[in-house]
Amino acid sequence: MLFNQIIGQDHIKKHLQTAAENGRIPHAQLFIGKEGSGTLPMALAYAQFLLSHFSENPEISALKCEKLQHPDLHFSFPVTTNDVVKSHPTSNAFLEDWRQFMETQPYGSLFNWLQHIGVENKQGLINVEESEEIVKKLQLKSYEGGFKVMIIWMAEKMHTSAANKLLKLIEEPPQKTIFLLIVEDEEQLLSTIKSRCQALHFPGLSERDIANSLVVNYQLSENEASNIAHQAEGNYNKALQLMQNDSSDLVFEEWFVAWVRTAFRAKGNVTVVQQLIAWSDTISKTGRETQKRFLEYCLQFFRQALLFNYKSEQLVFIETKTDFNLSKFAPFVHSNNILDIEKEISDAMYHIERNGNAKIILLDLSIKLTRFLHKKEPTV
Repeated sequence: MLFNQIIGQDHIKKHLQTAAENGRIPHAQLFIGKEGSGTLPMALAYAQFLLSHFSENPEISALKCEKLQHPDLHFSFPVTTNDVVKSHPTSNAFLEDWRQFMETQPYGSLFNWLQHIGVENKQGLINVEESEEIVKKLQLKSYEGGFKVMIIWMAEKMHTSAANKLLKLIEEPPQKTIFLLIVEDEEQLLSTIKSRCQALHFPGLSERDIANSLVVNYQLSENEASNIAHQAEGNYNKALQLMQNDSSDLVFEEWFVAWVRTAFRAKGNVTVVQQLIAWSDTISKTGRETQKRFLEYCLQFFRQALLFNYKSEQLVFIETKTDFNLSKFAPFVHSNNILDIEKEISDAMYHIERNGNAKIILLDLSIKLTRFLHKKEPTV
């Protein structure tokens, strides 16, 4: 991938290219950015620049990089067992899948990747065996005599023991060895890993950059592209899903509507509480990644309702696909309950991430939501 193929982030492109040309190449860099901001495409472009610009055969090296088959370009990413890889999963076992994924979804999310390898109901992980593979790869000499680049995508998914095994290597790598760690949530990354890397923060993409890309690459009209870009919140992956009318948002909206309507009616009504139990049971049967994505959707919906309630309609981008009326719901989300709602949803996501019992977590959240929705907004 080339720098000119990346959407936006011009200041980061310039910084990386200029620093490399001047010989200022940190041995370990941390690319921090939310889904769809272009951290992985930027890492690919930067790796290609390092491996081809300083090569004796730049055109051949660039071609190998474009196909993700350069012998000095290495990848590590979250994996788990599936129908093909039934035990001891490492990135090596999924390299062909990874190349296909990068060709079709370079801005894709972890959930997209797990879907691609048929394990969306599981959680991906970078395990100890993976870290041992990384150590072995980087102990070898560079095949072409130049740089070796190790890209670790979603590095926050490293198991603690795996991260600890890489500490010394990241701090004192072999000569001309470059680590590029990509994270969405730096708080989940081991602090000892963060301290050994030079961090680059990626902002969300601008609406203009997203819209321009949709017009050029997908021949959308200016109006349609602008509308999608506004809803995408700086996330190009979400923009593509919106363009393709991704059905998951409709399912999430249906779950959300059923949830808040039932939670509102459940106060003091045992019969309706039984419906909340049934709802929690239904959602708990989906995969953990789906549950986390749904809770993120709920957070976004509540925040949009709050903006609508406080007359900031110009910032509201969510468009309901069901008969749910945002204007009627908005008054129930206000300054007296939004912080409680956000905290409890975030806590639920945290516990689901750590393999808590999803049915119990979601039911507990639902009971609390019943109380929050009946809180009154303080009068001035």
